[in-house]
Amino acid sequence: MDIPYGLADPAINLVTVALFARLWRSTWVSMKPWLPFLKSDPTVAVVRLSGAIGMQGRGGLNDAGIGPVIEKAFTKGKPVAVALEINSPGGSPVQSSLIGARIRRLAEEKNIPVIAFVEDVAASGGYWLAAAADEIYADPSSVVGSIGVISASFGAHEFIKEHGIERRVYTAGQSKSMLDPFRPEQPEDVARLKTLLEDIHTNFIDHVKARRGHKLPDGQDLFTGEIWLAKRATELGLIDGIGHIRPFLKDRFGDKVKFRRYGVKKGLLSRFGVQMVQDAVQGIEERAAFARFGL
Repeated sequence: MDIPYGLADPAINLVTVALFARLWRSTWVSMKPWLPFLKSDPTVAVVRLSGAIGMQGRGGLNDAGIGPVIEKAFTKGKPVAVALEINSPGGSPVQSSLIGARIRRLAEEKNIPVIAFVEDVAASGGYWLAAAADEIYADPSSVVGSIGVISASFGAHEFIKEHGIERRVYTAGQSKSMLDPFRPEQPEDVARLKTLLEDIHTNFIDHVKARRGHKLPDGQDLFTGEIWLAKRATELGLIDGIGHIRPFLKDRFGDKVKFRRYGVKKGLLSRFGVQMVQDAVQGIEERAAFARFGL
């Protein structure tokens, strides 16, 4: 029998076998979850929620950017759980609510438990995200809480007056220029802002009570904006205990549990440094937000 040219070469045979084995393994892995008589190793989908929470286009966490990642984590394959790695000092209440609501909707639709793991901080909007999970765990030195709302600005009317600068503002609607930093502060504007902050604070409190109310102690006000380390936060029912993601999930789902990570991919322009200035500004803003918690 004639042997076709090349097949007698041992090196070529080894390459062929290796390619065939790799193809078979890839096909086997992709088909395994769909074969009911074969038991697959459990998989946990991991989503990282890191940074200040802000509006679309300003960087940081926002629903438009992280939403597709969260959707993929819940829908790709059949994860036994979705783990959230949270490291956020907070930010936009609306974006916090949108991201948290998306997590809850998918968790209920897919009947998948959600477990949050706090790193340095889950404060303010960061804690809003953590509360969207079914369970929350943290490092002993993690900062948790800050269930409150803040609005910060500045007043420069005296400065521009001293430098002979005249501020000219024309509006239709008496409240249109509310809290203009270049004009003297008006008591009615401050009262209006405080009403808005109280309403947002109420929304935050309602969210925490809906998610963790059965674990919170009676008769203790946890909604003053105060922060706690993990041990005290556990005693107050704000989190469920001390734990790190890998050992905790291996203990719960077994040593063979696999971790599939999902994250936001940077665009081509971003990778080549076109957005360096925007990223630098975002970094300064985030650094200031983390600094409020001594980080």
